[in-house]
Amino acid sequence: MRIAFISCVKKKRSTAVPAKDLYISTLFKGMRRYAESNADKWFILSAKHGIVRPDEVIEPYECTLKSMTAVERKAWGNTIERELLDLNLIPAGSNVSILAGKPYRDGVVPFLEQQNCNIEIPMEGMRFGLQLCWLKEHASHECNSQRS
Repeated sequence: MRIAFISCVKKKRSTAVPAKDLYISTLFKGMRRYAESNADKWFILSAKHGIVRPDEVIEPYECTLKSMTAVERKAWGNTIERELLDLNLIPAGSNVSILAGKPYRDGVVPFLEQQNCNIEIPMEGMRFGLQLCWLKEHASHECNSQRS
C-alpha cells in the first residue's frame, strides 16, 4: 500500500469545501498532484483537525504547528497517533511518503516507524523554491509516464 501525507498550508479558500480544495497555495497544489499520482490513498495533516481525508468538508481556519509550543505539538502528535490507530488507516509495512515540514513529520513518523512502514521524505531539507521545482518535475514525470 502506498500512502502519502501532505501538510496543510496557510492560504485557503474563504468557505467550507472538501479539504483537497480548501488549500489553494501553489505548494499545496503540487503536493496534491504528487500524492494523487503516487499514492493509493493520501491524507492531509492539519494543525487544527489532525488527519483529514481529501473529500472531508472543513471550514477555513488559522492554526499552525509552528505557532504552537513544544507541549502543544506533542499533544497534536499524540492525537495523530490515536487517529491512525482508531481509523486503522495505515497497514503495517506500508510505503509512506511525507510531504510536510519537520513539525508535521515529528507528529507522524514515530508511529509509522512502529508500524514498520517504509518512510520516504522526498523534499526533506529543500528550500521552498526547490520544493516547487521538485514537485513540478515529479508530478509532470508521473503524468507523462501514465500517458505512455
